[in-house]
Amino acid sequence: MDIRWLGQSCFSISEGGSTLLIDPFLTDNPKGAASADEVEADVIALTHGHFDHLGDTVDIARRTGATVVATFELAHELMGKLGGDHPVVDPNLGGTVKFDWGWIKLVPAWHTAVTPDGTPHTPAGLVVHMGERTIYHLGDTALFSDLALVAKRGDPIDLALVPIGGHYTMDRWDAVEAANLIAARQVIPCHYDTFPPIETNARAFKADVENATSSEVVVLDPGDSHSL
Repeated sequence: MDIRWLGQSCFSISEGGSTLLIDPFLTDNPKGAASADEVEADVIALTHGHFDHLGDTVDIARRTGATVVATFELAHELMGKLGGDHPVVDPNLGGTVKFDWGWIKLVPAWHTAVTPDGTPHTPAGLVVHMGERTIYHLGDTALFSDLALVAKRGDPIDLALVPIGGHYTMDRWDAVEAANLIAARQVIPCHYDTFPPIETNARAFKADVENATSSEVVVLDPGDSHSL
C-alpha cells in the first residue's frame, strides 16, 4: 500500500490498482504537492466541507469519474454540482460504504463544518480498510476520549493520520494523547504548517509520541510517500 501526503489533510492511498483520495485541497494550497489536474482517484472521501478539505473535489471527480463519499448534507450539495448521473454516496456517522477493494466507515469528529456555499453539515473521521490494512483519518477533530472506541471497534489500526497544528484542531500535545488512545502501529501527522496559525514542530511530536506510546511516527514532507 502506498500512502502519499499531498499537504494539509490530503492523502492519496493506493493498492492493487485502486486509489482513494481524501480531502483534496490542492489548488490555492501553499503546501500543495500536486495539481488538481494530475491526481488520480477511483474514490474521493471527505471528512467535511471546509474549503481546505473540500478543495478540488468537484473538478477531480468530473475528470476522473471518481465516486464521492461524504456525510449526508455535504453529499447532497455535491450531487447538485456533479449532476444526477455522477456516483455520490451519502452515509452519516456510523455508516459504512463498501467497495471492491474494501470499505470506508464514517465516525465522529469534534469540529464544526459549513461549506463555502453555506451548507452546514456534520464533520467526520474516516476509517478505511483497504486490502489487509486499516487506516484511521481523524479529520479536523479536537481531542476526545471516544477516539479509543473507534480504534477498538474491529481491526486494529495500522496507520493513524492525525492533525497536530492546533488552533482549528487538536495541537501536537493533545495529539500525543490521541495517539495513545488509538494505539496505531504507525502515525503520520497532518494539518500543520500550511498557514501561520497551524505552524508546529512535527519532529517534537514524533519524539513525544514515541516516548509515550508504542506507536512509530512517520513525518512526511508534502509530496512524500510511505509504504505500509
